[in-house]
Amino acid sequence: MSNIKHLQPRKRVALIAHDHKKAELIEWALYNKGVLVRHELYATGTTGKLIEETLDVPVRKLLSGPLGGDQQIGAMVAEGAIDVVIFFWDPMESLPHDPDIKALLRLGAVWNIPVACNRATADFLLTSPLMHEAYEVLLPDYSQYISRKLK
Repeated sequence: MSNIKHLQPRKRVALIAHDHKKAELIEWALYNKGVLVRHELYATGTTGKLIEETLDVPVRKLLSGPLGGDQQIGAMVAEGAIDVVIFFWDPMESLPHDPDIKALLRLGAVWNIPVACNRATADFLLTSPLMHEAYEVLLPDYSQYISRKLK
């Protein structure tokens, strides 16, 4: 049996971009300002500062990705404090914190939240009517997994 998480019309959106993707994310955010300002924004380090300056809206800024920001957002996903992740990552660049990135993407799948890793997917997410409505997320039931681990 699954649990249900109730998302409000105002979503908690995490915005993350690798160095080579920051300009693309900022341009995308500016283009989508009308939608983004209706939601609560979170971001890692420099990305958050750039988004806040560009959109002139408050952004809850966490640590830089390599310093733990990706893990902070991952923890917020696991705690149910983030509803959507927009993560423009560079698939052509190997980074020292790649395990953190993989862990964050994995948590998005584990907790069944929308994750966009490129502009096209982010555009589809932001233009979905569900982005602006209450929504019930079905959370997987991990009770059997947990009970196996406790034995």
